[in-house]
Amino acid sequence: MPKRVLRGTVVSAKCDKTVTVQVERRIKHPLYHKFIKRSKKFAAHDELNRFKEGDQVSIQECKPYSKSKTWEVVISE
Repeated sequence: MPKRVLRGTVVSAKCDKTVTVQVERRIKHPLYHKFIKRSKKFAAHDELNRFKEGDQVSIQECKPYSKSKTWEVVISE
């Protein structure tokens, strides 16, 4: 089974080897049929601490590194 890959923006890089990535998606409202934005933050593993706030990155599912960190940064756009 392939691993999920999501694209988002780094919103925090304060922790060691960890970045927080905010992923936005657009959904259609069931009643009003307008597109609205929904966002979620993911903690992602960044082994070399190379990403800073504001960077556009892709994250992919991986083994659990900690209680809340089950994603890793794969590429930067």
